[in-house]
This record gives sequence, C-alpha cells and structure tokens, in this order.
Amino acid sequence: MYVPKESQPKQGGTAAKARDGEKGGKRKIVAQNKKARHDYAIVDTYEAGIVLMGTEVKSLREGRTSLTDGFVQIDGGEAWLHNAHIPEYHQGSWTNHSARRKRKLLLHREEIDKLAATSQETGHTIVPLALYFRDGRAKAEIALARGKKEYDKRQTLREQQDRRESDRVIAAAKRKQRAV
Repeated sequence: MYVPKESQPKQGGTAAKARDGEKGGKRKIVAQNKKARHDYAIVDTYEAGIVLMGTEVKSLREGRTSLTDGFVQIDGGEAWLHNAHIPEYHQGSWTNHSARRKRKLLLHREEIDKLAATSQETGHTIVPLALYFRDGRAKAEIALARGKKEYDKRQTLREQQDRRESDRVIAAAKRKQRAV
C-alpha cells in the first residue's frame, strides 16, 4: 500500500522529544565533575549555554575535556567559566584556542543576579558539574554549592557504601528466590 510522504510520521521533532521524556531532547554528556559533588553540597543547579570557538566544539566532540579545577565567576554582570580544560584540537591550525581560557556562559539576567547575590554569602561558590550537547548545542550544568566539611564528606561516603551494600543483599536475595 502506498502512503504519500506528507502523511508519513516525521522522525525527530517534538514527538521524539516527548518519547525521550525530557524537555529539549537527549543529553550527550562530554565531561562530568564528580569531585564537585564530593566536595560540595549542591544547593541549586542551572543549565547555561557556552560561547565557544569552532576548534573548541570539535575538541569537545572528541570528549577529552576536564572540569576538575573549573569554577564560575560573575564579572560585570556576566558569568564566566574559568579553568575548564578543553584541549587544543589536534587538526587545528593557527586558529586553535588556548586550553584553559575563560569562557562566557549564557544565562538569563535573573539567574545571573541570583547567582551573584547568593555566591557572595560565606561558604557558597558556583561550580561546573557537567558539559554536554543538547540538540547539537554545547551546554554546561552549573551549580550553586556550599563547601562540605571533612566529616560531611565521610558521612556521604558511608551512606553510599551502606546503600551499595543493601543493594547487593537485595540482589542476592532476589537471585536466591529465582533459583528456588
């Protein structure tokens, strides 16, 4: 049976986004900052666009980037990502970028004002959590965070270990139940 192209369902678009279960489509994560989740208690998270050069985008797509030393600073009403290491593109020429240059983050004015006001409080900072692509555009997940004390870090590790141990016991019990 012949079905004209106009009446065939289109691939992608809003139907695909609805299937993904997320507004804005899927995220292809390039880099994560696991150390930030260990060192800081996350208060609030934001998604920000990043202003990048062409060679930076190509290098990001190769997935060789690091956020471990990165931080966000508000200067002159603009958010800037510092110390995020995006290595030089190996096929780049004289147009290549420097690996640790500061990069502008794209946020709404209200978000920048809120981040600036809250980061001035004692113990609060803004850290990058992840770099990813959403619908072909580079995005950064940044978080307003409060520094953890050493005993808080130990407590978090203990909770994770207890959770893993209980999951193992539950999985072993389920396996044993299936075998019977």
